[in-house]
Amino acid sequence: MISFIQSKIQASLQLKQAVLADTLLLETLNTVVEKIVMAYQHQKKVLWCGNGGSAADSQHLAAELSGRFYYDRPPLSSEALHVNTSYITAVANDYSYDVIYSRLIQAMGQAGDVLIGLSTSGNSGNVVKAFEAAREKGIITVGFTGQTGGKMKTVSDYLINIPSTDTPRIQEVHMLLGHTLCEMVEMACFPKNA
Repeated sequence: MISFIQSKIQASLQLKQAVLADTLLLETLNTVVEKIVMAYQHQKKVLWCGNGGSAADSQHLAAELSGRFYYDRPPLSSEALHVNTSYITAVANDYSYDVIYSRLIQAMGQAGDVLIGLSTSGNSGNVVKAFEAAREKGIITVGFTGQTGGKMKTVSDYLINIPSTDTPRIQEVHMLLGHTLCEMVEMACFPKNA
């Protein structure tokens, strides 16, 4: 069983090495950070969405921005769209699970906001619909996906597609890049030497 554990760690390392060597992906992440910083400079917000583990990751990363990452500083406006379970269950029951996020975007999204969607397949219907609604409102869309980008590829202003089809490995890299994004945003918005 030790060899099985080692194989999983090795697979994670290999994927991270592939991402490390992907200049376009890294440049895209850097651009996304710049867009988020610009949004915050204009009193906008960052919204997150996903399903299952990607919902958990969205909530985690939203908390890194709205709470703190490495050091004490003022909070940044950031929220995962799934945190109101009464809303989610009502809309899923009365309308459709596919519109749980798009209706919130219609209600609370503003031009200049940033919507980040996590989906390892890139095909989550509710995330795709949220991106479509966001683009209609002038909201910047950022897709964190797996290798192909799925349906999110065509509705993402910026696509961070991890070169893998292995869901757990993709999610591990989403969190690595998500944490990096949060750290860079924190440093840019609140320089420690200021």
